[in-house]
Amino acid sequence: MGENDSFVKEYRNRLETAKNYGEVWNIVRDSVDFSLHKRRSSMMLFLDDLPLQLGAYHSIGTNNIVLNRRLVHIVEAALESKRAVNAFVYSLLLHEYLHALGEYSEMEVRRLVYKVSKKCFGEDYIVTVLARKSPWALLKGIPLEGVDAPKRVMEIVKDFEKTDKYVV
Repeated sequence: MGENDSFVKEYRNRLETAKNYGEVWNIVRDSVDFSLHKRRSSMMLFLDDLPLQLGAYHSIGTNNIVLNRRLVHIVEAALESKRAVNAFVYSLLLHEYLHALGEYSEMEVRRLVYKVSKKCFGEDYIVTVLARKSPWALLKGIPLEGVDAPKRVMEIVKDFEKTDKYVV
């Protein structure tokens, strides 16, 4: 790891012990602030059953991120590793958060996801590996073609971003 051992260990520990989307989100927000000195508040997370090729998206001009609920459930069932699931969710949320911060180039967002991941988690950690390869690297060998679940209603994640003050 090197000279930055303490904060790398802290980020890794936070991700490994995160219990919900809100806790993973706090890590995303903090890691971007730490690495890029950028921050945006009042973000909202929605879960929806999207096509399996789409992990998440951010609609320009909104404070919304929509995460593919079906894909997260597949990762949870296939891997049975909270660390891997949290890393997957972190990668998707980080990517969309960078879009929400105004970076619209996919190539630049992918570069920044890798930069933030490497700085906060170190080169050899699962988050950085997913940033280098793709979050879909976790799904290698899992047959997604046969997955067919009924579409459910989009849901909002309560307490996703907690603020202790009124944001204007």
